This record gives sequence, C-alpha cells and structure tokens, in this order.
Amino acid sequence: MPENKTLLEVRNLKQYFDINMGFFRSKPLKAVDDVSFSIRKGETLGLVGESGCGKTTVGRSILHLYTPTGGQVIYDGQEIKSRESLREFRRKATMVFQDPYSSLNPRMTVSDIVAEPLDVHKLYKTKKEREDRVLELMGYVGLNSEHASRYAHEFSGGQRQRIGIARALAVNPEFIVCDEPVSALDVSIQAQVINMFDDLQDKLGLTYLFIAHDLLVVRHISDRIAVMYLGKMVELADAEEIYKHPLHPYSQSLLSAVPMPDPKTARANKRIVLTGDIPSPLNAPSGCPFRTRCRFATPACAESMPAFEEVSKDHFVACHRVKEIN
Repeated sequence: MPENKTLLEVRNLKQYFDINMGFFRSKPLKAVDDVSFSIRKGETLGLVGESGCGKTTVGRSILHLYTPTGGQVIYDGQEIKSRESLREFRRKATMVFQDPYSSLNPRMTVSDIVAEPLDVHKLYKTKKEREDRVLELMGYVGLNSEHASRYAHEFSGGQRQRIGIARALAVNPEFIVCDEPVSALDVSIQAQVINMFDDLQDKLGLTYLFIAHDLLVVRHISDRIAVMYLGKMVELADAEEIYKHPLHPYSQSLLSAVPMPDPKTARANKRIVLTGDIPSPLNAPSGCPFRTRCRFATPACAESMPAFEEVSKDHFVACHRVKEIN
C-alpha cells in the first residue's frame, strides 16, 4: 500500500506551444493549462482522458523532455529547476514510451539499448559489471541472455515493450512515467505487461504515473485516478471512488462507456453519449472547457473556469454545478 510521503508534486503546470498562423503571427496551443496534483511514494496515479487532452504532454513536461512554460515540478521536496537538479532527477525518474516500435534504436542490440542509461550516467566500473547489470535487468522483465545480442526488429511488440521497460529500470529509478505502455499491444499481451508492472512495483518499490485511455487497465493498476479534458484536470479521486461515484459530467460519460462483463449489469448501465466534437485546444471555449458538450451547462459556465476543489475527502472536481447534479 502506498506510504503517505509525497514523492512528486506538480503545481500549476503549463505547457504552451506556439503555432504559426501565417503572416508572422503565432498563437499559443495550450496543451496543458494549470494542472496540479501530487503522487505519494509507492503509489500509482492513473491519468486518463480522450486522445489530444494533454496526458502525454503532462508526463513529458514533468521529466522536462519539454521545458514547461510555467509552474513547478517538485520532486522529494526539491524543485526541478537548475541543470544540476534536472540531471539528478533524471537518475531517479524515467519513462516508458507508448510505441515500442519507434522508441527503440534499430541499429543497436538489445544489450546496448538497455545499457544506454548506464553509459550516460556512468553507473559501472568494468565491462563485466555492465554485462551483469544488463542481464539482471533483462531477467526482471522476462527476457533471457540469448536476447541480448539481437536487434529490436527481431522481437514482437510485447517483447519490445519489455526491452523499453528494462531500459527504464537501468538507473534504479524511484519514479516512472508510463505513457500508454500497453495501448500498442494485443489484449493477451497487455495483461502480462500490466502484471509485470505490478510485480516490479512490489519488488523495487516503484512509484508510477500511469497514462492511458483504457479505463479498465487504469482501474486494475491505479491507486488514484485523475481525469483530464482539453489540457485541464477535471477530477481526481481514489480509483474505486471514481468508478463508483464519478462527479464530473465528463467522468460520468467516460465511465458509462466502459464495457461490463456481466450482461445484467451491462443492460442496467445507462450510456451517456456526448454530443458535439472535442474543441481544438487552439480555440478552447471560454470558462469551463467541457461546457460545449455538457448536458448541465448554463451561461455561468462560459464566464469562468471552475476551481479544482475538494468536494469530499480526497475527491477533487472542477465543476460549477457539481453539488446540484450529484
């Protein structure tokens, strides 16, 4: 069970990209706009939302793969700001990327791919020590020593993702951003990889930010779940709480679409279908970003962005009418 110590804190994170509009004009695309949350040591925080809502950008901005436009990332009590603090942070925090096909260098052997973080951070003294560490990491993820001299293209998708996970574990991290690590895999392989993440967490005491759009996968692995829509965080609560009592209209709609294995429950489950298209982050609606598709929207929703507030214990929601509609 997660400890209560906060490992990572994100405060008012903003990530804007300038988009060229022609005639020397540019406009900011607000991929992540004022997002705040914290992750406790040993916990898995699931981050969900439809494609294009800014989930991956949050993960990349935390690790400074994109330099944040604004806000703070505080890891273990220290703000990640200087080059020195960032270098130290990158030895404790790594990432598993979404696409196992493009995230591995086709010209490198598996052994060199897994050992790359060891080379960058100079984490071995002899060649033998490097080889032993590579084989140990491959053993963690269910690959054997024969695989070390092969190239990435010789493996299936599931095995490639395992190589990516072994690489992420090379620096002995405490925190891993998992960016949709199973979305490119077959369903049968997804279960194996998810269970492996669980086992590694127990064995190595890892903390995860688990980004996904498959709500069943997120429920299985997460302690808490955060829901994003159009660059904003709209709800955050314990995994079971958010499944049983979603309070934001967007979360309710998302969860009504989750397939139920029991036919009786499935028939009783009322599907909430959203109308309209997701707006462009370049021309986001004023006020609440969800108001153009929300069945409870009023003119007041267009005037101001609702505050992200604690409605009940550890249950945060950004909605003007949350008390009226629940």
